[in-house]
Amino acid sequence: MGKVRQILLARRPEGMPVPEDFQLAQAEMPEPGDGEFLVAMRVGSVDPAIRGFLDDRPSYIEPVALGAPINGMSLGEVVASRNPDYPVGTLVRAFATWQDHFILSGDSWGLEKVEQQPGTDLHHYMGALGPVGLTAWVGLFAVGEAKAGETVLVSAAAGATGSTVGQIAKARGCRVIGIVGSAQKADVIRELGFDAAIDYRATPDIAVEVARHAPDGVDVYFDNVGGEMLEAILPLMRLHGRVAVCGMIGQYNDADHPYGVRTLWQLVVNRIRMQGFITYDYPHVLAEAQAELDQWVAAGKLRPLANLRDGFENLPAAFIDLMSGRTIGKTLVRI
Repeated sequence: MGKVRQILLARRPEGMPVPEDFQLAQAEMPEPGDGEFLVAMRVGSVDPAIRGFLDDRPSYIEPVALGAPINGMSLGEVVASRNPDYPVGTLVRAFATWQDHFILSGDSWGLEKVEQQPGTDLHHYMGALGPVGLTAWVGLFAVGEAKAGETVLVSAAAGATGSTVGQIAKARGCRVIGIVGSAQKADVIRELGFDAAIDYRATPDIAVEVARHAPDGVDVYFDNVGGEMLEAILPLMRLHGRVAVCGMIGQYNDADHPYGVRTLWQLVVNRIRMQGFITYDYPHVLAEAQAELDQWVAAGKLRPLANLRDGFENLPAAFIDLMSGRTIGKTLVRI
């Protein structure tokens, strides 16, 4: 059946990933066993969480072994099948590996069928209409319990998840403040409808700036950064505020030296609920979330942002750019 291309972990990154940490390789094309199906990757997702999988330490999945393919979310087309529920031609997304062909089964993690709507580009089903949108929805509404009229604060607000969170919060009637890392990114989220944009690199005191835009406090903080930013925000939370912890990108490249947040006492002072989450811990809401995301895109209330690359071999370069903080929107590689 030919060869399959793979992106392997050549060595564990020290700090910011570099090209030498990855290796392009080939292997024999896998064949599906009973109940399995072979998927040809069409869109590879590039996510900050992958950085945590590359270190030799526990995470919510096992670390990637040296010489093994990188783990990540992928969208592809079934090209051979021994599972009648997933016939040839079915589009699926799942947590898989960086291979241009990979094997899945009916119980693969995050497995979902994709129904591409006319006029919607396939890559959006790995972005705002896929895992990104579902993560934003789950964190904001299932974990953060955001309600109309409340003030929502989002860090990394020009990124894939952050930009989606802000738009769907607005669609539900919230007031939204976004924290970003450049003037260009601030302009982007204002165009998406955020009520306020804060460039933390141009602000000597992020807490003062957030308080200026949210004088009555923050109801829901959607945290993608952690560290010093989380420390600054906690004293600004309202009574019974909620912090949905999606990620801590501020320390992914230096996980050996985590930042000690010194304001955790605020959890007691204002009875704040802070909770980390994984999207697929909430399977009972995903159909509702998907339907609402589809409706918002169709109505023009949610504009997907995509940072697109082409070519399987460009997955590592796209990932390195993402981890550098240079990207806007969801980073995706079309195969």
